[in-house]
Amino acid sequence: MHLPSSSPTRSLAAAAAGATLVLGLAACGGGEGGDSGGEETPLIGVILPDSASSDRWETADRRYLEAAFEAAGVDYDIQNAQGSREDFQTIADQMLTKGVDVLITVNLDSGTGATVIEKAKSQGVATIDYDRLTEGGGADYYVSFDNERVGVLQGEGLVACLEGVANPLVAELNGSPTDNNATLFKRGYDSVLDPLYESGALTKGPDEWVPDWDNAQGGTLFEQMLTDTGTEIDGVLAANDGLAHAVITVLERNNLNGTVPVTGQDATVQGLQNILAGDQCMTVYKAIEEEANAAADLAVALANGEKPSTDATVVDPVTEADVPAVLLEPVAITIDNIQLVVDDGYADPAELCAGEFAALCTEHGIG
Repeated sequence: MHLPSSSPTRSLAAAAAGATLVLGLAACGGGEGGDSGGEETPLIGVILPDSASSDRWETADRRYLEAAFEAAGVDYDIQNAQGSREDFQTIADQMLTKGVDVLITVNLDSGTGATVIEKAKSQGVATIDYDRLTEGGGADYYVSFDNERVGVLQGEGLVACLEGVANPLVAELNGSPTDNNATLFKRGYDSVLDPLYESGALTKGPDEWVPDWDNAQGGTLFEQMLTDTGTEIDGVLAANDGLAHAVITVLERNNLNGTVPVTGQDATVQGLQNILAGDQCMTVYKAIEEEANAAADLAVALANGEKPSTDATVVDPVTEADVPAVLLEPVAITIDNIQLVVDDGYADPAELCAGEFAALCTEHGIG
């Protein structure tokens, strides 16, 4: 289960860090269930949300967390709830019974997440919200990106891709209404788009939330948007690469792909390939290795009885309490800078440039 990462230190990931953990850590010795100097090796539990909404959770977060825990010499248990709230709670119960010292969770919704955090805290287990803030949950720490900034980059990217189009009609396909991040993304891109709607530079079209970030539902919702507007949509603010691909699939069926700009997020291989093909105008790269390392550093410190400080806080919108946070900076990716994601080790050029994309990678100097 403990698989080391072969990836080198990422220069872009280091540059992207907008806030850092104020902490120095020594590696903890001992293998699985072992000890060093008679002390038990810390055990860290991690619950990932799914692998359907975005492949990042399994292809990026898991491997970077594994590498960070391996480097720190701690034991760990990383499991994926695969979109099931029941399994999320069952996994948490099993990890608490197993005796984890710290529990890191990516909630499926704040209600389920808060229940798990409350149970962990009642047993004296420290908790970290990873990537998504659990509203009203009271986690000890929060590690993520500046998610409003993610939305701003998406909004700015779409506007740039629509340059030269007179009064374009824009559709918005938001993430899950139960995900605080989706709310922050929307706040960010609406801060860019709303003034342009008001001025008449853009025309506001359909605006829908996608339950649970479900790509199939996203595609169905967008198909209805296209029908309702008489296929007159000129640009789509899609909240992540999975939803973007669902939109592109519908556009392809209507011979509109490549003519209607679509945004994304997560810099997935599929998203980057859609950019190479001209079907997606941009994505947002989040240096997951930096996020995983920050969460692992916090977890190890907490497991060792430390109380690390951070240089940022976020306000829980439910309790209005300040949550100590590590917030990292996202990066906009277009056809002009895909190589940055490759150089950072996040995208494997062999996978990205396979098959029909080989010539496109060559054309754009990617490899």
